[in-house]
Amino acid sequence: MTTLLHIDSSIRSTGSVSRQLTAEFVSRWTAARPSATVVVRDLARDPVPHLTEQMMGAFFTPSDSRSPEQAKTVALSDALIDELLAADVIVIGVPMYNFSISSALKAWIDHVTRAGMTFRYSETSPVGLITGKKVYLFTASGGVYSEGPAQSMNFQETYLRAALGFIGLTDVTVVRSEGLAMGEPSVEVALTRGRRVIDELITA
Repeated sequence: MTTLLHIDSSIRSTGSVSRQLTAEFVSRWTAARPSATVVVRDLARDPVPHLTEQMMGAFFTPSDSRSPEQAKTVALSDALIDELLAADVIVIGVPMYNFSISSALKAWIDHVTRAGMTFRYSETSPVGLITGKKVYLFTASGGVYSEGPAQSMNFQETYLRAALGFIGLTDVTVVRSEGLAMGEPSVEVALTRGRRVIDELITA
């Protein structure tokens, strides 16, 4: 059975283009696969805690040596990794905040990037352990950062490609919605383009 992990990270509960397009993609994807399982992780509604010294200590303590408190501390991180491992397809809504991703999405990445579980160190370089999965990133930004002078300020897509690639997720398709702060016509253009790309992806 195919499993899709749907992650949203926009702080907006309404009016979010990234939420709208991820929802439309997942709806169309599941319509073509009625037996598929969808797991939803809303990082704005249910935020993942940022890392602490106690968490890092628990992560690096062998599982059979952890105290009951440490075991409780790593439980969420383990669950997030299990969701990722179980998924065949990962869909992530990624609005841009101050040229990068939301702190909630960064916290999720911190929890699923763990040595020995999602990557390992070889003699020459780190090796990602999560492979054979397809990732769709639905990015959204107020300005245009895919080209022109502002391209150098786009740490949203470049960071995610690097972070996901580090744990082995290298098959990444990006659907961009840009210029969303440039008026309603720009929003409609972005939505139209996003839906056209979704149609292409679903029917491919």
